[in-house]
Amino acid sequence: MSRRSWPGPTGQPGLHVPESWAALTDATVPTKLFGATPPVDPAVEEELGAAIVTVGRVVEPVAEGRVELDEVVVAEFVLPTATRGELEHEASSPQEKRHVPKARVRLRPGRRTVAHHSRGPASVMLGLAPVLVFVLASCATAADQDGARRAQSHVALPTTATGVTTVPPTVPTTVPPTVPSTVPTTVSVVTTAPKPAPKPVPTTAAHAPAPAPPLLVTRLVGVGSATQVIAVSASGYGQTLATLTAYQLDTTGWHQVFGPWQANVGYAGFAPPGQKREGDGRTPSGSFGFDFFFGVSDNPGVQFPFRAVTGRNIVWDDDPSSPLYNQWLDTSVSNAGTAPEPMDQVPAYDYGAVIAYNMDPTVPGVGSAIFLHVSTGAATTGCVSLPTAELLAVLRWLSPAAQPRIIMGTAATISP
Repeated sequence: MSRRSWPGPTGQPGLHVPESWAALTDATVPTKLFGATPPVDPAVEEELGAAIVTVGRVVEPVAEGRVELDEVVVAEFVLPTATRGELEHEASSPQEKRHVPKARVRLRPGRRTVAHHSRGPASVMLGLAPVLVFVLASCATAADQDGARRAQSHVALPTTATGVTTVPPTVPTTVPPTVPSTVPTTVSVVTTAPKPAPKPVPTTAAHAPAPAPPLLVTRLVGVGSATQVIAVSASGYGQTLATLTAYQLDTTGWHQVFGPWQANVGYAGFAPPGQKREGDGRTPSGSFGFDFFFGVSDNPGVQFPFRAVTGRNIVWDDDPSSPLYNQWLDTSVSNAGTAPEPMDQVPAYDYGAVIAYNMDPTVPGVGSAIFLHVSTGAATTGCVSLPTAELLAVLRWLSPAAQPRIIMGTAATISP
């Protein structure tokens, strides 16, 4: 027997309504047992709850228009009073308008179904099931129908040992209300100790600029009455490189004019005071003045007396045994000692100033020809040298009226 062969809501065989079937099969109502009563699986009974479904055997004589069914599930559903009243009200004829307290429904047709259907008690019982389905579906709200469909799609139907599928009761699912989680907020309170009030600072000492260190010229030995001073200082003996700085004294004090510049000294460094000797390659230490300026080139505009190197006849006598030792000579006029130094063949003598070392008095053999001249980029034989531009700046600046001094030696020697 198929679902389409059941009588419809009008009492005539018609199309089964799937929603009504779902509403009936999912209903949980008390049942009354018919036929034989085999033992019920306790697990199934516990799963079904109040609904008890029993497998029995109903045998009806096979006749014209009758159906033989076996191994069917026979259940008797007791309808609520309101539902029975609605069923009676919806009846289509006076003979069918009766009090319907119960309804029998065969949930599973047997294996042997005859082509014709009986109008007997079995057919009436089967025909009544769609009516109950229709009434229950009509009374149910849209929400109930949705709940029945969800229960049908998600509830697994247990199967008994005889192969009959039993319908578990609808168990309403209770969704616990959403309880918002309260997340405690930890507030870190940092207690900061009040800072002590700053101590009052004297305005005169706090904001006054740090005093500049005193100039080197104020610590030099041998300045005397000079108002122009050139300091040439090396870090130690044997050093061929030194630092040259020039200072000027006026009514406000000493001021640095040039430098600090890098200068070259003798290839053996500075000689300690009083120890300079002829030809030793050392620059003498001490405080000295200037005699005159000279140059192979023309006078660059200096304030001191200037002597031009006019040719090979201009030499410097550096023979300790010569009576003209440590002097400028013109060989066309005077006789120089042995192997005098020619002035016109030395590029370093383009411009120069004679440092007044060992001149008053002149001591034979303690050194000669000590100049401030143009640098060749290397150590000297005992002089002090600067690049041309720097040298000319110094030569033009020096004035005989300022009684200038050049103080040379190691830092410890010239500023103890």
